[in-house]
Amino acid sequence: MPASPARVSTLEHWESYWKGHANLEETYSTGGRLTREILADGPVAGRAVLEVGAGSGRDLLGLARAGATGVVLDYSPASLALVRRQARSQGLAVHLVQADALRMPFRDGAFDVVFHQGLLEHFRDPMPLLRENARIARRGGRVIVDVPQTFHLYTAMKRLLIAGGRWFAGWETQFTPGALERLLAASGLSVKRTYGEWMVPGLWYRVLREVLKRGLRVTLPLDPAGPRWWRGAWDAARARLARARPALYTCHVIGTVAVKP
Repeated sequence: MPASPARVSTLEHWESYWKGHANLEETYSTGGRLTREILADGPVAGRAVLEVGAGSGRDLLGLARAGATGVVLDYSPASLALVRRQARSQGLAVHLVQADALRMPFRDGAFDVVFHQGLLEHFRDPMPLLRENARIARRGGRVIVDVPQTFHLYTAMKRLLIAGGRWFAGWETQFTPGALERLLAASGLSVKRTYGEWMVPGLWYRVLREVLKRGLRVTLPLDPAGPRWWRGAWDAARARLARARPALYTCHVIGTVAVKP
C-alpha cells in the first residue's frame, strides 16, 4: 500500500532532522532517563526489549549494555543508521527494524519491555499506538511511555511556536500525569507508577544557547560546567523529589510505567 502524502511528509521531516543531528555530541538526550527508569524495576539481562520510534536510540543502547536483547523500530532510515553506527562503535548487537509503529511486524507478547519517548505526543489519536504497544508486550511485561508534561514553561513556549508554524517537530501535544495514566489503563494495561524529570540544563540556558548559535554563531557547550558536588546533590534530590505526586506537575517530561496483566 503506498504511503499517504502526510506520512511521506512526516518521514521526510524526520529523515532531514536525523541527518542534520548525526553529531550526537551536539544533540540533547534524555540523559539515560528511560534506561534508569527501566532498570529501577529489575534487571533486563536476557530480556527482549523494544524501543519504538527510536530516534538516536541511546536509551536502548544503555539497556543493551545491561544485557538486554535490544530491538529498535523506526520508519526513518537515517534514525536507524544513527543507532547502527553507535552500536558498532560500542561493540553492541542490536536488531534494527524499519516499520510503522501502528503496524509493528512482531507477534503478540514478543517483548518483556516496550518503551518510547518523544513519540506519543505526535499522534492526534494515541490509542492505536498504545494498543499496539500492549499487544506486543508479554503477560507481566512492561510498557513505558514518556511524554511532555502540560504545566511547564517549556510546553507553553512549544505551543506558541507550534501556533506560529516554527516548532521543529511539527504538531504535537502534551499530557498531565492523570491523563497519561488513564490512556494506558484504557489500552488494557495496569498502571504501576509515574515518574518525572526536570530539565537539565534549564530552559533559560537552552534558549540562550540557541539564540547565540543562530544569531551570533557562538556555540556554548550543551551543558554548562558545574561543581561536581552540586551535580551529586542535585541527582540525589531529584531521585527523591520527582517521585512525589505534586512534583510531577513541575517536571518538563513525565513517564508512566505500566504492566500487561
